[in-house]
Amino acid sequence: MYKKQVILGILMIMALVVVLTISAIAAEAEWHDWRGPNRDGKSPDTGLLKEWQEGGPELLWKVNGLGKGFASTTVSGGMVYTAGDVNGELTIFAFDLDGNLKWKKKHGAGWTKSYPGSRSTPVIDGNSLYIISGHGLVGCYDAKSGNQKWKKRMRDFGGGVPGWGYAESVLIYNNLAVITPGGGKCIVALNKRSGRMVWTSSGFKARAQYGSCIAFTHEGVSMIVAGTRDGIVGVDAKNGRLLWSNPWSTGNTANCPTPAFSDGYVFWATGYGKGGICLKLNVSGGRVSAEEAWTTKEMNCHHGGYIIHEGYIYGNHSSSWVCLDLKTGEKQWQERGVRKGSVCFADDMLYLFSEKNGLAGLATCSPESMEMKGTFSVEGSDQSWAYPIVIGGRLYLRYEDNLYCYNVKAE
Repeated sequence: MYKKQVILGILMIMALVVVLTISAIAAEAEWHDWRGPNRDGKSPDTGLLKEWQEGGPELLWKVNGLGKGFASTTVSGGMVYTAGDVNGELTIFAFDLDGNLKWKKKHGAGWTKSYPGSRSTPVIDGNSLYIISGHGLVGCYDAKSGNQKWKKRMRDFGGGVPGWGYAESVLIYNNLAVITPGGGKCIVALNKRSGRMVWTSSGFKARAQYGSCIAFTHEGVSMIVAGTRDGIVGVDAKNGRLLWSNPWSTGNTANCPTPAFSDGYVFWATGYGKGGICLKLNVSGGRVSAEEAWTTKEMNCHHGGYIIHEGYIYGNHSSSWVCLDLKTGEKQWQERGVRKGSVCFADDMLYLFSEKNGLAGLATCSPESMEMKGTFSVEGSDQSWAYPIVIGGRLYLRYEDNLYCYNVKAE
C-alpha cells in the first residue's frame, strides 16, 4: 500500500510539473500582433508535435459567446485577446491562459452588412490594445483592464469605408500607430499613446482595402507597405512620403491578404482570379525602386495568406495549396491540403485552417512536397476566416462564436 501511495504521489508531481511547464512556456510566449511577432505568419515556437493523433491534439480549453466574427487571436502578457460582434456591437474579449474571461469591452457598432462580424484583430503593444471597427472606429485600450485611452475615426482623415468594412489591424511601428483610411491621406500615422496625428502619406491617393500594413528596413531605408484597392505602395516610415508603387490588382473585387517581405522581395497575392506579384526592391542614393520580378496566376489567394520560409512562398491557391520559388515564381508543388483556408508556420510545419467545416490540418513545410500529418475539426458555422496561431506550445483556433486552445507541445 505504501509503495502504491509513493508511486501515485510521484505521478501526481510529474503531471503537475508538466502542467506548470506548459503554463510557463505559454506565459512567456508573445503573439502580440496580426500574423505574429513580425507580421509574417511565423511563430518562434520549437519542440512541437510533428504529427497529430486521431481526433487532433489535446484540447486545453474552449470558450464561446464571442459573437459573429473573423478576428484572429493575439496572445501577450499572459492574456489572450480576440473580438466579435455581440448583439450588434463590436466587443473586445480578454482571457487568461486558462480561458477565464478577465474583461470585455464594447467598441462601437458592429458590422451588420454583408458578412456581418468582427474583422480587425486586437494588437497589443506593452500595456495598450489597438483595434478598428468595420465602420472605421479606431480605439486604444488598456490591455489589462479594458479602460479606453483614446479613439479616432477613419472618416476624420477623409477615408471611405470599403464595401465589406475596414478589416485591417493597426500597425505599431516605434511610437506610431499606423492605419489606412484611404483617399488623399491614404496611410496615417498616429502617436500610439495619444492618438494625435504625426504624418499622413503623400505623393499618391488610393482607396482602402482589407489587408494590413507591414514595416521593415531594407538597405538602410525604413518603409511601410500597404496593399490598397489601387495597387501596392511603399512609403517612408519617417514621414509617409511615397517611395514606390505598383498598380497590381487595381480595381479587383477585393484585395484581402497582407503583403509579405523577405530578402529584398515584396510579395502580394490576391483572389478573384488575379494572382500575385513579386517586386525586387533596390536602393540607390536613398531612392527606392520596386522592379517587377515576376507575376503569377498560381497563387489566387482570396483571404488566407501565405508565409515565406527559406526562399519559398507557401500559400492558399483557390481550393488548394502551393509552393512558389520567391525569386523566380516557379511552382514547386500544388496539393489539396484542407482546401481553401488560412495558414501559419511553426517549427518547420504548416498549420492550416479551412474556411469550411472548421477543418484544421498539420502539414510539412518543404519545397519538395507537402504531406499532411493530421486533421481534425472544430465546431462553428459559416466561413472560418480567422487565421490559426501557434504560440507557447498552443494552437488557437477561432471559429465564429468559439475559441479553442490546443496543446501542441511535444512531450
